[in-house]
Amino acid sequence: MTDTEASSLRDDSRRALRIAAVIPCYNEALAIAQVVAGFRAALPEAEIHVFDNNSSDDTAAVARAAGATVTHVALRGKGNVVRRMFADVEADVYVMVDGDATYDTGAARRLIERLVRDNLDMVVGSRVDDGHDALTYRAGHRLGNRMLTGAVAQLFGGGLTDMLSGYRVFSRRYAKSFPALSRGFETETELTVHALELRMPYAEESTAYSTRPEGSVSKLSTYRDGWRILKTICKLFVSERPLQFFSIIAAILVALSVGLVVPLFMTYMHTGLVPRLPTAVLATGSMLGAMLSFVCGIVMHTVTLGRQETKRLRYLAIPGVRENASRRDSDSLPPASR
Repeated sequence: MTDTEASSLRDDSRRALRIAAVIPCYNEALAIAQVVAGFRAALPEAEIHVFDNNSSDDTAAVARAAGATVTHVALRGKGNVVRRMFADVEADVYVMVDGDATYDTGAARRLIERLVRDNLDMVVGSRVDDGHDALTYRAGHRLGNRMLTGAVAQLFGGGLTDMLSGYRVFSRRYAKSFPALSRGFETETELTVHALELRMPYAEESTAYSTRPEGSVSKLSTYRDGWRILKTICKLFVSERPLQFFSIIAAILVALSVGLVVPLFMTYMHTGLVPRLPTAVLATGSMLGAMLSFVCGIVMHTVTLGRQETKRLRYLAIPGVRENASRRDSDSLPPASR
């Protein structure tokens, strides 16, 4: 077999990777057909799954007519849909995109190639405004995204610039090891932190972001969803970084105790008396609270390490995307050339 033939077989095997486009939807009847058609053109070999989140319009019927496999998810919230998608769909590569036709489905092939070429577990399609409508990616949304993405970077590390993007490509290893816990739009934060906590290889690729089809309405609420995402970041900080969190609490209590004790100590040195007994009791209680907080942090840190080790072992038990590609390379070769 020539090098050209072998290279051709490798390319065929990569195309033979099971690719699934998974699309969460809620009341997107005006946009979903465009998204399905976009994936049909960009990834003709992919299975297209639309997960209808209990829509009140004809989203499911339109998606089914466009040729997608439709699954009904009764529990409202994007997090519930992501949990169902990763549980139900079997594939080597998962392409997740919102069903509002704002993301460039034509970029899917490029994102998948980056995932396979660099043997990654997640590629995020960072949004770049296409410039056709000033309201497509509003300044307030940009600022909120930068603030929340920066907060995650400070707490968990990483170098993502668009943590809240709804356009992502995942390996099977990622999808089947992701313990989806959130219910709503805060799931993007959870998806990001999961990759950072397990130190998964990931990357970002710029993708065009355009306006919704005319008549289609966004389901996002800037302040409500921003508040939910911020709460999710705080919860993940407590659960994934307990020692740091409780050390901060301990430091605050120690500072409070010192601030109360120093004046009392100075008075005692001059008079031999402790005239403010309640203050002395409060200072003592603050110091005890600081010690207890620090001990809780140590205990929870140990528990968290055990939980992370379990997740890591589960993650490592699943073949990576390059291993799947190599296996399909082997399966595609004639027996004499293996």
